[in-house]
Amino acid sequence: MNAQFFSDTSVMTRRSLRHITRSMDTIITVAITPIAMMLMFVYVFGGAIQAGTDDYVSYVLPGILLIAIASGISYTAYRLFIDLQGGIFERFHSMPIARSSVLWGHVLTSLVSNAISVVVIILVALLMGFRSSAGLPEWLAVAGILGLFTLALTWIAVIAGLSATSTDGAGAFAYPIIFLPFVSSAFVPTATMPGPLRAFAENQPVTSIVNTIRALFEQQPVGGEIWTALAWCVGILIVAYALAVRAYRRKIA
Repeated sequence: MNAQFFSDTSVMTRRSLRHITRSMDTIITVAITPIAMMLMFVYVFGGAIQAGTDDYVSYVLPGILLIAIASGISYTAYRLFIDLQGGIFERFHSMPIARSSVLWGHVLTSLVSNAISVVVIILVALLMGFRSSAGLPEWLAVAGILGLFTLALTWIAVIAGLSATSTDGAGAFAYPIIFLPFVSSAFVPTATMPGPLRAFAENQPVTSIVNTIRALFEQQPVGGEIWTALAWCVGILIVAYALAVRAYRRKIA
């Protein structure tokens, strides 16, 4: 990578970020919808759910953050698809710029926009009673895991944006990902689930990520969960990145 790549990526990122700030529906969907879900689970369902803790807002917060990220990355696929259909990529490629900077602009925009959503949701959770004994190292670890999770899902979004044939199709891939936290330890302990469902919940990526973030917030030992969470994130990231680059090369060939 050279100086031109970083300069071009910076320009593309600023362009993509401007599109987000002009789209209020994106901001509302990404931030407000998960907040509404958190309010509903804590104040409507929380009294009936046996999660083994009186601080249910702290229990559900990690899962809500993952849902917000999964919802946010669908807009990356949507914006990428719109750029492709509008012929913007061809115009950019006719210019003396690093071709990969176009994709990285969308990816970095996803990281920034999802980071803002995560901060907003945590602030609302604090108003609802969320408290954490975590120190700076634990908070940095949480930020790192969420960033890695966002990056992994964003490259999946890139594949969807490059492969979709309609705007609906570009964002539809995110629905199964948004559903995963509901079949994990995000809202109830997996021990309360029936056998086959419990086996799936305990061995899918969201559970290890949620358990790790929850333990970090509470300054509890993370054990092997953190390595499982990192392995899932890095594995998904490597595979998704490779497939996204391959799809991009086919698209611009």
